Amino acid sequence: VYTRFDGVPELREAIADKLGHYNGIRADPETEVTVSAGATGAFHCACAALLNPGDEVILFEPYYQYHISVLMAVEAVPVVVHMQPPAWIYSLTQLEQLVTARTKAIIVNSPGNPSGKVFSRAELEAVAEFACRHDLFVLTDEIYEYFLYDGRRHVSMASLPNMAERTVTIGGYSKTFSVTGWRIGYSVAAQTWTRAIGAMNDLLYVCAPAPLQIGVARGIRDLPDDFYGSLARDYQHKRDRFCSALAKAGLTPSIPEGAYYVLADVSRLPGDSGKARAMYLLEQTGVAGVPGEAFIPGVAGANFVRFSYAKTDLDLDEACRRLTQAGL
Repeated sequence: VYTRFDGVPELREAIADKLGHYNGIRADPETEVTVSAGATGAFHCACAALLNPGDEVILFEPYYQYHISVLMAVEAVPVVVHMQPPAWIYSLTQLEQLVTARTKAIIVNSPGNPSGKVFSRAELEAVAEFACRHDLFVLTDEIYEYFLYDGRRHVSMASLPNMAERTVTIGGYSKTFSVTGWRIGYSVAAQTWTRAIGAMNDLLYVCAPAPLQIGVARGIRDLPDDFYGSLARDYQHKRDRFCSALAKAGLTPSIPEGAYYVLADVSRLPGDSGKARAMYLLEQTGVAGVPGEAFIPGVAGANFVRFSYAKTDLDLDEACRRLTQAGL
């Protein structure tokens, strides 16, 4: 049967407990947590509830294409901050230059898809100060919060001083529990915003799938902390193997700090676009990637292809073998 529009109490309470334990965020499960149809559903509902047509929203490039698509769907205006590879560094000066009277919000995706960038505490504090100074709210997509490498720790924007009241934290468990088809996500925000997001949740799809909500709640309750540490170690090993294979093949990877994607410089391959180069690589090796223009528009994006290493060891080993033996 349908659940309440914001999810079953068992799951909202489990999420609130996790937020306090892992993220350093205090949230009332009754008034500040909304269960959604995936993190993408949470993001769409938050944008539809809180943005008006013509509002400008700043986001970092390389960006997740869905973020752009949702902004356009609600008639908001994406404004892009360019980050520089290979570490994907951004400029505070550029941030300041992009603000106008119409700027309403800023999007932070950390760990990031497609770049694998993990914003440091100092970087997040700088964005927080910027948001407070210009009275912006922050949409923070933290779906990959447990996929962290080389000893990094996740920092949630809403855990920083004065940021809980102006941040919508978006997360989910489809990636963490390797059940991407389950579509269970959530948003966390101040009560007034949560009420509006929940109304949009109800309007767009009523509720997230009821049986899956219970399954995720039990997973949060029952899995030990070491599960998440083991997850990160396993994916760091996958990252290291795949990036090593890319480098041996002459495709320079921007080493990801988190998530499970890597952007590789493929400019040495034949072709004048990311699509042409991705197709060449597919034809030569059978290894598929997403053209960089999906995340970085224009000429700069043509130099990149995004790969996912969220694969079985058998498949990943085969991809590495093909890349290193292809003679690219």
